[in-house]
Amino acid sequence: MSIVRTALPLVLLTSVLTGCAGLQKTDWPTCAAVGGAIGAGLGAIESTSWAGGGALYVGGMAAAYCWVKGDGDEDGDGVPDSRDKCPGTPKGVQVDADGCPPPAPAPVVEEAVVVKEETIVIRDVHFEFNKATLTPADKDVLSTVATRLKQETSTAQLSVTGHTDSVGSDAYNQKLSQRRADSVVKYLVENGVPQSSFVSVSGAGESQPVADNKTADGRAMNRRTEIKINR
Repeated sequence: MSIVRTALPLVLLTSVLTGCAGLQKTDWPTCAAVGGAIGAGLGAIESTSWAGGGALYVGGMAAAYCWVKGDGDEDGDGVPDSRDKCPGTPKGVQVDADGCPPPAPAPVVEEAVVVKEETIVIRDVHFEFNKATLTPADKDVLSTVATRLKQETSTAQLSVTGHTDSVGSDAYNQKLSQRRADSVVKYLVENGVPQSSFVSVSGAGESQPVADNKTADGRAMNRRTEIKINR
């Protein structure tokens, strides 16, 4: 019986200390509580008067051992230092089982959508009556268009087509639409749009109306110049 009383405390104490060694330093209260309970039991083997002393002694030893030998967590990320492959992680950063922040997602690169073909319709350039001469107001409109076209790539191809309403003969309107298309291109080139960008300059006369020629508003819409951009 004396051998049991001698060996049992050593076995239990060793078990407590071994278990505490696998915990973190911050778990010392748990080690103290478990050690205290076992210490009380060991003391009671001798007599009830030893229960309190045993609890204090074994609990203190277990807590101290846990603090000294226990695994720490210096950066407070919840992963013990012995397994933390990324020590010093800033507080509040989510980490994986190895204590490392998850890799940043690869940036999403969106390809710019290039419209292959676009048409600029100029309706506010009406020229002087029965002429292809640009008015000051027409030049203001075309200056804005020139700024827009100069932003295009050097490979952009521009096709300009003049249109008229149905007033007058077909032959006359065909020639008038051509002269007006030429006037528009001439002004754009003078304002910095490369001449080489224009691959086609033509007049369609009254053959391609977009509105009713029987009304004044419809005829105004048909008197237009269209610039088609092919990229």
